[in-house]
Amino acid sequence: MSESLVKSVQEMLNEEKWTRATISNYSINNFKDLDAIIRESQLDKSLDEIKTLCDEHLAHTKNSIIALYLSGVIALSKQLLDDSALVNLINIFIDNHRTQIVEHLCLRILDFGESRFALRTLADCYKEEGNTALYEIYERLVKIDYDEADITKLLAEKYEKDGDMENAIDFYKKALYRYINRRQSNSVKEIWTHLVTLIPEEIDFFYHVQRKISKNMGDDRSAMLMQEVYVHYKDKKDWNTSIDILKIILSYDDKDSWARKEIVECFRGKYADHSLLDEYVKASNLNQGWRNVFEAIAEFEKHISFDAGNFVFHRSWGVGRISEVKNDEITIDFAKKRAHTMSLKMGVNALQTLSKDHIWVLKSIWKKEKLAKKVKEDPTWALKTIIRSYDNNCDLKHIKAELVPGVLTVNEWTSWSTKARKLLKEDASFGVNPNNIDIYTVRDRPISQEEKMFNEFKAQKNFFARINILMEFSEKADPDSEFFSEMFSYFAGYLKAFNQVNEQIIASYLVVKQIVAKHPHLNPGIQYNFADLFAEIENPSIVYTEIKDSDLKKSYLQHIKNFLPDWADIYIKLFPTVLTTDIIDSLLREGYTDKVKSLTLACFDNYRDYREAVIWFFKNAQEADWFKEIAIPYEKQLIALIHVLDVTFREIANHRETTENRKINRQVHTILFGKDALLETYILASDVDTITRLYTLIDDVKDLDPAVKMHLRNKILEIHKGFKFFGTEEKTVVSRGLIVTSKMMEEKKKQLQNIVDVDMPANSKEIGYALSLGDLRENAEYKAAKERQTILNSTATRLQEEIDRAQIFDPTTVTVARVSFGTVVHLMNNNTKDEESYTILGPWESDPDNKVISYMSPFGNAIMNHREGENLVFTINDREYNYTIKAITAATF
Repeated sequence: MSESLVKSVQEMLNEEKWTRATISNYSINNFKDLDAIIRESQLDKSLDEIKTLCDEHLAHTKNSIIALYLSGVIALSKQLLDDSALVNLINIFIDNHRTQIVEHLCLRILDFGESRFALRTLADCYKEEGNTALYEIYERLVKIDYDEADITKLLAEKYEKDGDMENAIDFYKKALYRYINRRQSNSVKEIWTHLVTLIPEEIDFFYHVQRKISKNMGDDRSAMLMQEVYVHYKDKKDWNTSIDILKIILSYDDKDSWARKEIVECFRGKYADHSLLDEYVKASNLNQGWRNVFEAIAEFEKHISFDAGNFVFHRSWGVGRISEVKNDEITIDFAKKRAHTMSLKMGVNALQTLSKDHIWVLKSIWKKEKLAKKVKEDPTWALKTIIRSYDNNCDLKHIKAELVPGVLTVNEWTSWSTKARKLLKEDASFGVNPNNIDIYTVRDRPISQEEKMFNEFKAQKNFFARINILMEFSEKADPDSEFFSEMFSYFAGYLKAFNQVNEQIIASYLVVKQIVAKHPHLNPGIQYNFADLFAEIENPSIVYTEIKDSDLKKSYLQHIKNFLPDWADIYIKLFPTVLTTDIIDSLLREGYTDKVKSLTLACFDNYRDYREAVIWFFKNAQEADWFKEIAIPYEKQLIALIHVLDVTFREIANHRETTENRKINRQVHTILFGKDALLETYILASDVDTITRLYTLIDDVKDLDPAVKMHLRNKILEIHKGFKFFGTEEKTVVSRGLIVTSKMMEEKKKQLQNIVDVDMPANSKEIGYALSLGDLRENAEYKAAKERQTILNSTATRLQEEIDRAQIFDPTTVTVARVSFGTVVHLMNNNTKDEESYTILGPWESDPDNKVISYMSPFGNAIMNHREGENLVFTINDREYNYTIKAITAATF
């Protein structure tokens, strides 16, 4: 059947060539007949043959109507995204003024997805005819052509004329963005002015757009346009927004005399009722052109906040309320320091002004129960209150610090913070700082989901986190928006210019390909495929590791299998890095069992280089038939794991890839010594020679917890009572130095580290702050800080000396042959006939109330090195002691 169909098409092409059929002879029905041939060829799977035949025909007959149509439609049906043949065909009919056929061919292209060329051509036809479907085509066109601005503006004007203001405003915004990208200043000015009349209240939109104008068209243009928005807010006497706008204008030109004059007027309007307004304006030189405008504003805003009834914060006295401002002196009521007076100058330097709804104020004036109830019942209010208290820039760490434990318990925070995170992400009244994704802001006017996610995208600096935002946007928001276009272009841009293929290039390719599959009109026209990119990768394993997204990792592996002929060999090289069952299963399923076996043997033979692979095979392949067939002795597997344990301990000690080695070390430790006790079980079931081999290896692992070694030794001795442990000998406590346990050594080091890294820097800040207050003779804060400094220095010196002298005790060396460090001595008090037990440790561990005695204490020193059965008589502080040693046992560490 397929041969006859291909032959029939060949005859049609020849007939067209020989008869030289004219354009005027073609009708829409002719193309419908060709569609029937395409449907028939789909059924007998001859599409490729027919397309090849047509392409060969076009090589020497480039204007063949039949070949152009068949080749073009087949290409689109196979999602090749190549409409060049149909574009050439349409141009032929345009040149011959066959409008109906042009429209039919455009609609045929659109059957396979949106096309700029087809939509624009169809729009031209409809416009010439006066077809009412023109605006529908225009809407489809501007959705996929992000450069088209004039038609977007035309749509906005139509919707406004029809009274559909929501759509009108949406298209005006789109047009504005596009004119900005094209740097068409007159059009930008026209639409900006119109939007100011339509939506002046959307100040966040104007803030966003002015930043884009500044970047693309210059600061002066942005400042000029913001003046139009300013007039609206000044007329409304919205002084806060007016001042914010003027600060933006001044940031572009701090010499702008008009803006400086206006900001003084706005300050006068905002603080009209302030008792010292004129004095503060004069003191800050806000009116004087010679003074840096932002320094003047900062000084004015600092001073103006000092007025009767306002709240302030002092680092020593906490929150207070200004009760009076008189001349150059202020009186403040603090909770524990009422009617405290200080000069205004000192107040400006030493006090932080607070709004009446600042979280610190509320914590001071509200009862704890009232505040806790409000926070629990209204987390949105709590979040807004705290974020605004931090100058509208606050992260979750500081939010927690304000609430726990003063307002919420730790357990209450756990559940409350889950709700808070959801609110911060989904509530449109919250945003993120454009420079830091972890810092949240409160918006006076809610924004759309699209803009919220776009702002998160811009604030996010992590490449793969940006991918997550893009993919979330494509699912939850409008992928035809300007925001999505800009986000998508970020990744498409990686594929247009690069010197080396790395994880970001591969990830961008995979993301762009995935998006284009859903939205073909977004295809940026990539001229290469995955195989081309992969050929330029220096190390495929590193690329896999550096791709920080699990779905993209899977896609990367799937592309290797689908598009690379030597995928099996690549999978074998990747496995020690990837460590996924999918790779092994794919290789086994496709008949590469021998390759998997060879890989496994190589990993166990070269355990140092393939540590994680050894762990993976040990844990996941024991019961697999192919693994049993290679018959790696179980003892050899255990020895490989012990060696991995030792190697990772050594590299951790040498600070080499510490994080990775700790992870591997924990995995091996869990396998060997975890709840299943695999090593212990195997050793106890083995002969003496095997026990000797394995325990000797364990004993040689220097940094393994001594308690683990001691436990294993005791278990061996329970079964083999006379077992000789090579290299282990009885040791006694030395008198030189300070014997300590490893746990106490760590605690003392942490204590010293905290003094050096936390307490001392904090103390230095306290001294600096106290010095800034002046007059050291009556400065109580300075004296207290200096006393604290002396205590910290002496404590640090003493700790360092003790640490330098300390020797860490090895629990595996404890001996019960005599009283020594690490033993429990059981005594009979011959004076009282009572039995007493004491644990012998060092001065750091000493706890007499719990019968833990230092070997350096008089009592400990008196019983040290004596054996079971000995009678001891000694005197301490005129008191005579008489004991008999009944038993000596090892202490539990």
